[in-house]
Amino acid sequence: MTPTSSTPIDILLVEDNPGDVRLVQEAFREASLETTFHVASDGQKALNFLRKCRESESESESDSETDLPTTPDLVLLDLNLPRVDGFAVLEEMRDDPEVSSPPVLVLTSSEDAEDIAKSYKRAANAYLTKPTSPDEFASLGTAIENFWFEQAELPSATP
Repeated sequence: MTPTSSTPIDILLVEDNPGDVRLVQEAFREASLETTFHVASDGQKALNFLRKCRESESESESDSETDLPTTPDLVLLDLNLPRVDGFAVLEEMRDDPEVSSPPVLVLTSSEDAEDIAKSYKRAANAYLTKPTSPDEFASLGTAIENFWFEQAELPSATP
């Protein structure tokens, strides 16, 4: 389901650097779609959030009232994280049915070919290297919006 200008986009940003969190959020303010961010500062917090999303889906199937989060439309995932790294998050999302699995864009500083290959092998949907300047960050939100929410066809949140 492609969000419209009246439908906010929910993004789970998995990033431990507060400066990069701020830059990514500012980049999406430049985009035309309304965006809500959920930030996880490590891989374990991201997995816990995604499990709560799966619980929320199960609860809504039984028509129960819940304050659990809904599955985000997109995950922006850094690889270099404390506690549980980005590769482990990708593996868990791929292998554990209790973890909600929206599209994942790896957004990291690594340009290492091995990291790129490992990310795709673990079912990342795209691999992006973090911009190095504020101007490049500013165009990031618009570029992701243009491709992931205007061009790409995504599965609906509910099967």
